[in-house]
Amino acid sequence: MATRMVDFKEVKSLVGQELGVSDWHLVTQEEINAFANATHDHQWIHLDVERAKKESPFGGPVAHGYYTLSLAPHLMSQIWSVQGIKMGVNYGLNKLRFPAPVLVGKRVRARATLNTVEDVPGGMQVTVGITFEVEGSEKPVCVAEGLFRYYA
Repeated sequence: MATRMVDFKEVKSLVGQELGVSDWHLVTQEEINAFANATHDHQWIHLDVERAKKESPFGGPVAHGYYTLSLAPHLMSQIWSVQGIKMGVNYGLNKLRFPAPVLVGKRVRARATLNTVEDVPGGMQVTVGITFEVEGSEKPVCVAEGLFRYYA
């Protein structure tokens, strides 16, 4: 999908609208292993393929929930880009849930909706509803309300 370019001055007009959907991203065991090394989270359900196939209720290794969330900057950059700013920063999260697992080998994508816009000194703070979907499933794998600040 083409990234939606939005001028800073037009952001408020998009409140309540879906911003778009990212491309699919393949979740690989190599990425899960790298994430485990970066975060020091080496739980077997993510890394031990054979044990996960035998003992996990999911039938194989699953991605860390925070790995899925960590894809947000990459996937959000495919959805939209605010133009006419000096900088943008991730400000945090209001809500975060992992309703379903992401099995290794599946593809995920993000769907984003602009929930609110508030003025802050020098710019604006936007609240974006982000739903991470896994291909072939109706249940979301991650639902987050992200806060981003844009400074003009």
